[in-house]
Parts: sequence; structure tokens; C-alpha cells
Amino acid sequence: MPWDLDNDRPIYLQLMERIQRSIISGEYHPGDRLPSVRDLAVEAAVNPNTMQKALSELERSGLVYSLRTSGRYITEDADLLEKLKKEQAYSHIIEFMEKMRQLGFSDDETLSLTQKIIKEDPKS
Repeated sequence: MPWDLDNDRPIYLQLMERIQRSIISGEYHPGDRLPSVRDLAVEAAVNPNTMQKALSELERSGLVYSLRTSGRYITEDADLLEKLKKEQAYSHIIEFMEKMRQLGFSDDETLSLTQKIIKEDPKS
């Protein structure tokens, strides 16, 4: 199934974000080998060169690394993974809070509503 990509932003950035999210969410584990460029490109329904660019950028950031002809692997740097996870969470919370303020909710109302929803959510 193709990945949900839009035309408003560069595709390679969206690919990077998607792979990064898969890594920090635990879909891929530290030390895991990533699928090949070609396999990921087919899965995402993008050109392999675009996927290659995304993976090269992730490699530059230290999130993945290459072993010559063995492919790319997820970093085993737990501190880096935790830092990225917290950065993503922080970004989502800031965006959420801005949207709630736009709807007219105060920070206290947002916190109260959030706590209520967490208590009622059977998945929690």
C-alpha cells in the first residue's frame, strides 16, 4: 500500500519523516536492517532515487548507518532515539495546543479535556 504523501512538500522529506516515525515508534528496532532502497521505494510508490535521497539524509543525521554491501541499519544510539522521540512529541503537543487555542480553549480547559479523554479511552 502506498504511503500517504502530498504534493505540498518535497517527497524525500516526507519519506524521511515517515521512516523516522517508524524508527522512533518501535516499528524498526535499534540494530535492525532496513529494507532495501528498491523495496522501500516500491512500498512507498516513489522513484528509488527519491528514496535513496531520503535514506542518505537519515544516514547524515545519524539515525541510520550503512555497512558497505550489507545495507542500512538503525542506529543503536538509545540517547539519539529518545531525543528524537521527545522532539516529535513536543512538536505534536505544541501544534495541538495552538489548534486548541484557535478553537477558543484556555490551556486549563485543554488540560482538563485531555485528562477526561484519557480516563475514558479504553486503550489507555
